[in-house]
Amino acid sequence: MAVDIVMPRLSDSMDEGTVLEWLVAVGNEVRRGQPLVEIETDKATMTYESDVEGVLLEIVVGPGETAALGQPIAVVGAAGERIDVESPRENATAAGNGAAAAPSKSGSGAAGVSEARSPRPARSGAGTPAAAPPTSDTRRVAASPLARRIASDVGVDLTSIQGTGPSGRVVRADVEAAATSASMTPAAPVAPAAPPGSAPVERVAAEHVRTEAPPERAGVPDARGDTATYELTRLQQTVARRMAESHATVPTFELRVDVDMSACAELRERLRELGSDPLPSYNDMIVKASAVALREFPRVNGSYKDGRFEEYGRVNVGIAVAAQDALVVPTIFDADERSLGAIARTTRDLANKVREGAITPHELAGGTFTVSNVGMFGIDSFTAVINIPQAAILAAGALAKRPVVDEHDRIVSRPTLTLTLCCDHRILYGADGARFLARVRELLERPLLFAL
Repeated sequence: MAVDIVMPRLSDSMDEGTVLEWLVAVGNEVRRGQPLVEIETDKATMTYESDVEGVLLEIVVGPGETAALGQPIAVVGAAGERIDVESPRENATAAGNGAAAAPSKSGSGAAGVSEARSPRPARSGAGTPAAAPPTSDTRRVAASPLARRIASDVGVDLTSIQGTGPSGRVVRADVEAAATSASMTPAAPVAPAAPPGSAPVERVAAEHVRTEAPPERAGVPDARGDTATYELTRLQQTVARRMAESHATVPTFELRVDVDMSACAELRERLRELGSDPLPSYNDMIVKASAVALREFPRVNGSYKDGRFEEYGRVNVGIAVAAQDALVVPTIFDADERSLGAIARTTRDLANKVREGAITPHELAGGTFTVSNVGMFGIDSFTAVINIPQAAILAAGALAKRPVVDEHDRIVSRPTLTLTLCCDHRILYGADGARFLARVRELLERPLLFAL
């Protein structure tokens, strides 16, 4: 009996997904656990693994199309089986109204066969596949999800690109280079044949130019010039919605403190001499100091939800990472229990996954506190937007040598940075935030307290 593959729940906040690429062609065999389709959710791009076995009979939702949670996206059945649109079929995934579990780390959605039936729109012919038959070149090109998305947007054929990534994988830079090369070779325009009774091509083209030209007034061109409009990606839509919600609903206050980073700089040089790989960054030290302080001040490691306080049992620190035209916050789980070296390795791994578009929803979930750092851009201090429902976010500015007064009342030059703690005033009060921030400063000025 044919089985509907439905849009799976790949993140806790997902209500729809966009199919990026089918990894199996219509007519090919599908095995349980085999990568079947790449799906873009509100958080990341994931590869969904099949929960059933059989032959892919039909693709209902093609690349670039969006489907709601639980909506059929493909049909799997026995070889040669006809698809009867009148008879109900089983759903391969129970993805509706919260019935499905969150995805596992492997990337697959909820497993199991549901008895729910899913009505489907009639097609032009029973058994007619929704996708075109595979071409002669059906090989799977090794490419990052981000590279695939950009190639689809700019119309670049991945099979024509020689990848420069690991094991010849096509990465973003390869696609952009190919797109630039293609744009420098203009194609000759081809005039379409005019149907009988239609206006001459020259007149139609002239009317088109007059229609699309920017408005002019008294010989003065439009002051805005050429305007480009871009649709937001699903990730950008999620970021925009959450930031607006945070700004509109959370009453905040800010606390700032200057931190003498001399001891951290000395520790980092010692680690460099010892050949530490990777060498912990100053941001890694801020994450570690924050995690230790969060364990001591559990209210900061909490949230205000539905008129009550929640204090989390684990210290999971999110780190803000700039992605392609978006902001992504992957999570360092149990950061208070990790060594400084382990935090450094995890941070780099997460940042690389974000930039390659390979981060998973699991790695973006579960954060209890966030650290944001734009000091590398020379920003002395800034106010960050709280990642709701978290109670606070710590913003780190640039590390630079500044004049300070030492213990002997002398003005000396020392590496310092400014930390800004933005707090949700519904759960944290001034004294709560001040004590926490003072403890973070103490740990950073005496890093041996957390380096063990």
